Amino acid sequence: MRALRLGDAGDRLSVLCLGAHADDIEIGAGGALLAWIEQGLKLEVLWCVLSGGEDRQAEARASAREFLSGAAAAQIETLHFKDGLFPAFRQEIKAWFESLKLRVNPDLILTHRLDDAHQDHREISEHSWNTFRNHLVLEYEIPKWDGDMGRPSLYVPLPPAIMERKISLLMKHYPSQQSKHWFDAEVFRGLARLRGVESAGRYAEAFFARKMVLS
Repeated sequence: MRALRLGDAGDRLSVLCLGAHADDIEIGAGGALLAWIEQGLKLEVLWCVLSGGEDRQAEARASAREFLSGAAAAQIETLHFKDGLFPAFRQEIKAWFESLKLRVNPDLILTHRLDDAHQDHREISEHSWNTFRNHLVLEYEIPKWDGDMGRPSLYVPLPPAIMERKISLLMKHYPSQQSKHWFDAEVFRGLARLRGVESAGRYAEAFFARKMVLS
């Protein structure tokens, strides 16, 4: 299987990370970001979390800072849309995306899956596609209780050390989530192991790439 690369060591890459909730980006794409930084890509990241009270937003900012500690540049934004009610705030979220489009022109956008079972996730993905129409968009996946798993089309291999760092940072920075039955190291490692099998490796994060251009 031929592997395509986002770039080589020393290349600059502008990345927009979008998450509905405080831990979404890390769960869905945290390993890929860690791996790209370790490979020497100079990531310039805008990391946006669209919901959460003060405690969860503090967790999100601390987590993002450590996940991006080796990036060339990192900007973290947290917003206050109501968890679970994003469709009710569609107009306000759309306005925020339109203002975002005036500020950034990323090489890569990491966002939720378009057909994710969670209404907040779907809302963010729809706005991602409607707002950024000439960009590379990769949709990440979030494990959850309803078995909301798809058939991804793109994989980012994760060395075991990167996998363990991802898990360690998630457990360190999100004590508010650890009472939830799905938030544990076995879930994160198990999904990555399955995606590793699918991509002929040990561990991987998987993404849905609906539209790509090869030159």
